Amino acid sequence: MIKIPDINQFSIELLNNELEPTSINPSLLSTFQKIILTTDGTLTELLEIYLHEKLKIVKLGEEMFPAEEAITALDIKTSHEIMRRRILLRGTISQSNWIYAESFIVPDRLDEVFRERLIKSQEPMGRLWLERRIETFKEIIDTERQIAGDLSQYFQLKPEDRLLSRTYRVFSNQQVIMMITEKFPESYFL
Repeated sequence: MIKIPDINQFSIELLNNELEPTSINPSLLSTFQKIILTTDGTLTELLEIYLHEKLKIVKLGEEMFPAEEAITALDIKTSHEIMRRRILLRGTISQSNWIYAESFIVPDRLDEVFRERLIKSQEPMGRLWLERRIETFKEIIDTERQIAGDLSQYFQLKPEDRLLSRTYRVFSNQQVIMMITEKFPESYFL
């Protein structure tokens, strides 16, 4: 089997359903941080309103590989083909990176046109769902406060600074089509 390439320990634990949900003290968050972590909507439009600028994606990587083992969160068995996609949501005016997102996608559960647009376009996933009129249901499965580590380079932070994140599964046609983790600096959106 092919090993999952360049994947951090958080993602491995989450994919294998071994991560215990971590509590974030809501009283320490701004109202907008709470909205980001709990909304079942797409972040792109919310962030554009809050930030007063359009956002674009910057693709950091996309790879396909067979799952090394069954992944409960994606409802797949060993060897099922999955795609890992890593992106940044960046302001078109400020050129600031606002969100880092990592998705694990089950491509054979997506409509062919959506799958192609996902791979070839520079559009955020939420816009693609709207464009294709894909009905989705999102289930938040974790929120976390963690050290930025290697992701600090994208936000001009120190590695020991903190990020907030949410992880959710996306369902369409009553099956899991992907799992997405979105992370942003704790110092953002105060």
